[in-house]
Amino acid sequence: MSFNKRIKIKHLIENTYTGETVTVMGWVRTRRSNKHVTFIALNDGSSIQNYQIVADPEKINEELLKKANTGACLKITGTVVASQGSGQQSEIQADRIEILGEADPDKYPIQPKKHSLEFLRENAHLRVRTNTFGAIFRIRHHLAFAVHQYFHQKGFCYLHSPIITASDAEGAGETFQVTTLDLKNPPRDENNAINFKEDFFERATNLTVSGQLEGELAALALSEIYTFGPTFRAENSNTTRHLAEFWMIEPEMAFYDAEDNQNLAEDFLQYIIGFALENCQEDLAFLDQRAAEEEKNKKAEQRSELGLLERLEFVTKNTFVRISYTEALDILRNSKPNKKKKFTYPIDEWGTDLQSEHERYLVEKHFKKPVIITDYPKAIKSFYMKQNEDGKTVAAMDILFPGIGEIIGGSQREERLDKLTERMQELGISQEEMWWYLDTRRFGTAPHAGFGLGFERLVQFVTGMSNIRDVIPFPRTPGNAEF
Repeated sequence: MSFNKRIKIKHLIENTYTGETVTVMGWVRTRRSNKHVTFIALNDGSSIQNYQIVADPEKINEELLKKANTGACLKITGTVVASQGSGQQSEIQADRIEILGEADPDKYPIQPKKHSLEFLRENAHLRVRTNTFGAIFRIRHHLAFAVHQYFHQKGFCYLHSPIITASDAEGAGETFQVTTLDLKNPPRDENNAINFKEDFFERATNLTVSGQLEGELAALALSEIYTFGPTFRAENSNTTRHLAEFWMIEPEMAFYDAEDNQNLAEDFLQYIIGFALENCQEDLAFLDQRAAEEEKNKKAEQRSELGLLERLEFVTKNTFVRISYTEALDILRNSKPNKKKKFTYPIDEWGTDLQSEHERYLVEKHFKKPVIITDYPKAIKSFYMKQNEDGKTVAAMDILFPGIGEIIGGSQREERLDKLTERMQELGISQEEMWWYLDTRRFGTAPHAGFGLGFERLVQFVTGMSNIRDVIPFPRTPGNAEF
């Protein structure tokens, strides 16, 4: 039988094939035998559920069955029958089993027992075969699909922004350099500085930290675009929230002001999370149970008031609260945790940047709804954000979620050339190097806005995973570029 005529386990579970002869292929999760029969739990990644294969030693060679160890890959042809045991409607009585790939039980690391997440990160090439990571990456797929579907339905154009760039959109200076120069003996100029004129691009280049600036260029021609691609930060940060390589979703819209931007971001998040709730029910139910188990091991004050599924429904069913930074600061300054000095970062003066603990307090304790904070102090935000009339704040917004804090950051962009160049001068950003960006303000400028969503933060929120390294297939972090 052709390999392409196999039936996926998901389809076997969802449809009636009783009495039919079918072929399935997948990896052994467990095998158990008694004197009369061998039971094999098979999984092919299409569903979180395993499918039971029943093998009669009188039909199937016992030596072959002994090779059906955890991790081995099998091709099985047999008859679908009603299942005698509980847990599934049907099972396959095997007529023929072929070992496609053996797995030595003494060496295969993902045995059917509880493994720590740290151990599984060290075996990231095999961790997708576990229930947890199978669920995470199926959900990740659905979320990515929903992103494209949402923007396509809205008439946005998908733009591929460059991965290699000469700009640092965030002004962070924490970029990965791209070069073909001989690192042992780089060419130097008359000042003994590295001579990038001899490099491939004839100038210093780096991996992108954001597709936003290029996205703005396209929005000022196509009206509404979005980018969705990898971005890179050379930030030496070993936290549960940071990666050196991650994916960003960045829509940019001409003829949008700050309020339009907030409306789109709220609608977008509710759509994406609603899509996951509708299309990933089994995987989310499994991760909801997993998250509940994890919560039991936490101290009482660290436990979340909402379960995973409750958090997701919380976001889809509640209108987001919108407050200014100044209003948020007043609430935080007068809050019990601040007065009792419970915050790690006490709130005092106007202009303080809000930390995750403050953001979570606003969402989880004060409003008990998702929150959009607007009009941040100019001094703590990027050069491209539209300056408000008060001269102190900018038309920025952050969206805050339970359990995670900030999930989206965005702003109306500064379309006025004089205001933009003035701000760049204040921050020491070269206008010569950014000539192309300033050209959009010289030729047919228009009000426009946009936001950025770190895709892994979204996947983290939807799956309930506490470490961002567990929601990307092969995490890139300081000291780790394995696989």
